[in-house]
Amino acid sequence: MNALMYLDPFYSRDGHYFTISAEQGSRFAKEMASDFNPLHNPDSKRFCVPGDLLFALVLTHYGISPQMTFLFKEMVPADTALDFSPSDADELHICLPNNKACLSVERTGTPVFRPDLLENFSRDYVAFSGQNFPHALHPLFREHNVMLNPTRPTVIYERMSFELDTTATDAPQLAFAATDLKVSGKRGEVNLDFTMKQGEREIGRGYKRLLLSGLRPYDDAVATALVAEYEASKAAYYAAQNNANAH
Repeated sequence: MNALMYLDPFYSRDGHYFTISAEQGSRFAKEMASDFNPLHNPDSKRFCVPGDLLFALVLTHYGISPQMTFLFKEMVPADTALDFSPSDADELHICLPNNKACLSVERTGTPVFRPDLLENFSRDYVAFSGQNFPHALHPLFREHNVMLNPTRPTVIYERMSFELDTTATDAPQLAFAATDLKVSGKRGEVNLDFTMKQGEREIGRGYKRLLLSGLRPYDDAVATALVAEYEASKAAYYAAQNNANAH
């Protein structure tokens, strides 16, 4: 199995069992993905390990295949032993201690383990993925006249899928391609499409899917306040980090 050093601060390992503390998961979300979803705050009673961290760990330990689909099936609490046993199978299952899969991966093609590709792709995707809210979601909410419940905003990472036309690249560049929101009562499904390029040439494409619950009619004042609160929490965190580094 192949591990990348940049992930070392964000998980602990005992053989093929990986554990992620609330502090580690929260730091990854904030520092690597710029993701300030309250579900990733270490003191949250509903804390769950960021899906993007699980994604990055899968890539770095099982390689990147030309086609991959990640299905997030269960929220992962802090300090949970996750089974990352070696496997050459086309289907991977990262399991909780009760043997229930929290993440399943379908892959096609020969996996590649080149460190540059693995690190650049995982870092770039995580940075892209962390821009869900407010950058991608807020305009969709306004357009469809819905918004999150400000007292209990619930956004669940349900899946991501991509295909690369070639793995003969070390740094495919990701960019937003399109967004779509489907609303059904108080629930919603968001697809965030992206492309991957090598210079000016498109070499891949994919999407990330989010499930929303507790949607309510759009209120511009409340929605604007929710975005402002989110941005304030981000600014406060970075200010604290800068102060700590200065000392």
